[in-house]
Amino acid sequence: MIMRKKSTNLTAVIYPVADSNWLVAQNPETGTTTQGKTFEEALVNLKEATELYFSEFPLALKGRTIS
Repeated sequence: MIMRKKSTNLTAVIYPVADSNWLVAQNPETGTTTQGKTFEEALVNLKEATELYFSEFPLALKGRTIS
């Protein structure tokens, strides 16, 4: 049996911290939040944090299973 990862589109909100060189990255669907010095670093850190979130709280599969 071949298992495929289901692709899910999530939102990334990235904004600068006032009086700092840091950017905050948030995913509103999961509540994961992280930071980075660059846009790319903040996004990579957010992806990692969100993956860790889903490893602890997996998405519930909707619909029927195929057997």
